[in-house]
Amino acid sequence: MNAQHGNRDDAEIRKFEALAARWWDPNSEFRPLHEINPLRMGFISGKINPAGQHCIDIGCGGGILSEALAHQGAQVTAIDLAEASLAVARLHKLESGLDIRYENIAAETMAEQEPGQYDIVTCLEMLEHVPDPEAIVEACVKLAKPGGHIFFSTLNRNPKSWLFAIVGAEYVLNLLPKGTHDYAKFIKPSELASWCRHYGLEQGELTGMGYNPLTKRYRLQNDIDVNYLVHYRKPA
Repeated sequence: MNAQHGNRDDAEIRKFEALAARWWDPNSEFRPLHEINPLRMGFISGKINPAGQHCIDIGCGGGILSEALAHQGAQVTAIDLAEASLAVARLHKLESGLDIRYENIAAETMAEQEPGQYDIVTCLEMLEHVPDPEAIVEACVKLAKPGGHIFFSTLNRNPKSWLFAIVGAEYVLNLLPKGTHDYAKFIKPSELASWCRHYGLEQGELTGMGYNPLTKRYRLQNDIDVNYLVHYRKPA
């Protein structure tokens, strides 16, 4: 029942469930997530050491980021609305020997049940896949402890991001399956910042993430025109 929250896009969920078996294949459609995960973890651990921290990973998918947080000593809860993806995540954690709590529950429902319980809240590559991303931001704020750290990553909305993230990544370089992203759901950093200010968050570092098609490597960069990562704090 908790998973049947109104802020969901069933077409998006079906899309990821159809690929669920390939979450942990580093050469599959999820290869970009495997390759950017060290960059994401470096960004997070540069703000707070995950060891011993209570962390919730929202929109965890097959658990790539969740496991990385657990490997660094975090006590991880991970949630998603795609049950097939969670089944893969639960199986893989047994192979990894990690202690991660996976739940098929909406972020808004989780925020009602466990408000103020988490030192670290991560919501990466997820906001652009829901009808009401601002409601997810509000849930993240509710889940965080006073003084807690919140991390978002998503896609900017402008002609360059359309060219690179959709035309380039999905149709030219085949980095992602065609139809992975909907340009209309991309979020400008100013829009995300406005929501976060509304809920009282303090913005930290904002950085971009880019891909070099010649070296086939991802990197953090100052250019936030396409992908970007941002760190927020909930006031103590």
